[in-house]
Amino acid sequence: MKLFNSGVIYENGALREAAASADGAKKTIAYSILQKHNTSGDDKKLKIKFDKITSHDITYVGIIQTARASGLEKFPLPYVLTNCHNSLCAVGGTINEDDHMFGLTCAQKYGGIYVPPHQAVIHQFAREMLAKCGDMILGSDSHTRYGALGTMAIGEGGGELAKQLLNKTYDVAYPGVVAIYLTGSPVPGVGPQDVALAIIKAVFDNGYVKNKVMEFVGPGVKNLSADFRIGVDVMTTETTCLSSIWTTDEKIREFYAIHGREGDYKELNPGEGAYYDGAIEIDLSEIRPMIAMPFHPSCAYTIDEVNKNLMDVLEAAEQRAKVSFGDKVNFSLKEKVIDGKLYVDQGVIAGCAGGGFENICAAADILKGKDTGNGKFLLNVYPASMPVYMELMKNGAFASLIDAGAIVKTAFCGPCFGAGDTPANGAFSIRHSTRNFPNREGSKIQNGQLSSVALMDARSIAATAANKGFLTAATEFDTEFSGKKYFFDKTIYEKRVYDSKGVAHPEVQIQFGPNIKDWPEQKALADDLLIKVVSEIHDPVTTTDELIPSGETSSFRSNPLGLAEFTLSRKDPAYVGRAKAVRDLTDDIKAEIKTAVENLGKKDAELGKRAAAAGTGSTIFAVKPGDGSAREQAASCQRVLGASANIANEYATKRYRSNLINWGMLPFIYKDGDKNLPFANGDYVFIPGVKKMIEEKLPSIKAYAVKADGTVNEFELSVGDLTDDERKIILAGCLINFYRN
Repeated sequence: MKLFNSGVIYENGALREAAASADGAKKTIAYSILQKHNTSGDDKKLKIKFDKITSHDITYVGIIQTARASGLEKFPLPYVLTNCHNSLCAVGGTINEDDHMFGLTCAQKYGGIYVPPHQAVIHQFAREMLAKCGDMILGSDSHTRYGALGTMAIGEGGGELAKQLLNKTYDVAYPGVVAIYLTGSPVPGVGPQDVALAIIKAVFDNGYVKNKVMEFVGPGVKNLSADFRIGVDVMTTETTCLSSIWTTDEKIREFYAIHGREGDYKELNPGEGAYYDGAIEIDLSEIRPMIAMPFHPSCAYTIDEVNKNLMDVLEAAEQRAKVSFGDKVNFSLKEKVIDGKLYVDQGVIAGCAGGGFENICAAADILKGKDTGNGKFLLNVYPASMPVYMELMKNGAFASLIDAGAIVKTAFCGPCFGAGDTPANGAFSIRHSTRNFPNREGSKIQNGQLSSVALMDARSIAATAANKGFLTAATEFDTEFSGKKYFFDKTIYEKRVYDSKGVAHPEVQIQFGPNIKDWPEQKALADDLLIKVVSEIHDPVTTTDELIPSGETSSFRSNPLGLAEFTLSRKDPAYVGRAKAVRDLTDDIKAEIKTAVENLGKKDAELGKRAAAAGTGSTIFAVKPGDGSAREQAASCQRVLGASANIANEYATKRYRSNLINWGMLPFIYKDGDKNLPFANGDYVFIPGVKKMIEEKLPSIKAYAVKADGTVNEFELSVGDLTDDERKIILAGCLINFYRN
């Protein structure tokens, strides 16, 4: 794999390094699709209107509630509400199914599409029923990626979908575009997750594609099936790119034809002489089975490398655990080594990444006639949709899996985010899913519970299962892959999915449950701001799962106050109490504020006077927050608890930063690293003139940290680039206020 250090020109099917070319930059596939959907008239400052939007049952209640509070009357574009996260309806009493009934009645009232639980995971339904070459789709799930099907898709927080429902736009600076140049063909036993993990390993830490579009080109593309491309594409989210797009060809046309939508196919190719801001050259024939060890998809190795250097790799994983968990739990993988081999407790093939037809067929081919054993090791398989389930049942793949000892289940995203297949304490799970962040498989550090996940391709998971749970690469098996053909049965959806065909029925009454609550009111930005630091996180990256845990907390997604009680609960359990004390201005906090004001007055009388009248709130500091999920609750929960800002060295993703802004929180940047910070947890930070900074687009502002000993440290904060509307949202206090006003 080669990363180019400069821009490149793509011509005659090959890459060459070149200086920037304005004309060449307009010849990429990404440019043509983005400009087709841009309403601004400025090709550098985009205002995008999407063709379709989609959400699942962790996010759609909050999105619709936001839009309703802002004046929603009808869905102005196709909006699909899937139910693949809270599908089990097992935690929290009636509240999950209450959300589903809310979703169904909103689809009826406002003119949407409702996909019942267990029918399809959100992204598989979009691939089968929504994707169209040249279109753009916005989803409230970070893995909204349909580039392999010629659709540029973006995963964002709920506020951005609410804007589309209110006929507003998605505003973003024109992104950089990076060519992913593929050559060769994968060897038998290598699957899409192997290719994806190799890419993520190469680009995550260096930010090579951060907030850019990955455009897949080159002669190797034609050597990949549609399902293989989809499996690579969905994982591009883990690189922190903005979106992805691929060249399309006969195999993609066939995909659309199989799904009865051949008219939605169009050949997409970059123009001759297309210019890219960077490029990654990948020889697919060199990729080998991979494993991403805890606790990030970028912690990737070849399986051969792990088996040859086992103790060193496990030691590295244990050291990463100490960074994330400190001394809260004792995390060890070395005890999983038996006779020099790594033993795995559980295997899962599931969701938008692993649950595809070809992945499961390949796993079935490897396991045919074999036995997973009757020890601790367990293999669970979740097809990504009921049409895929039906075909696997018809073609015998399920028979091979079940005969080998696997358990087949229905379409469900739970194993990916901690709501299903939670392993035993201390267990090690291998999964063809999207993430292996800390706690994401269901651990509760505060209760001393910790298991861990590694990401692998379905093929090598099946090989490991065939080897009774000992880590094994699929290339070690001389398997004859059957290459079964897929047949799509659209009547499965026609019988169960509610499709309004865009017709609203305003007479329908929305069905609410007792857990569905309105968003609490938020205040507009004050002229000056005095905020207390209530959490300080020095991990290199802080994920959204650490900001607001997934898993059983998902039951409270429709209850802002209820969900907020879980904020940072697995990272900093004291956070909620500290933040609420500031929000509620308890007597202790009033006394602290009085002291902080007095200390500011000692430094400068005018500062003290302004601080006494300032707006108050809380903030957290994190080095690089926001990697992972798009769900807005990672920000809104802080806001509900009274937060006014985040302070960070940088933000891991655009979507998390956008979530902060849409909830009226200032995305402050402190540029001088996390060593010797001018403030600490428990200190106050005074930012005079913050409203003026936002209104007048000032590049930075002076802030004053008031230490516990009375010392006042002066330092600088900035907020980075903000669009005019983003400034108005922050000034108004949140997106709802902005539209209501």
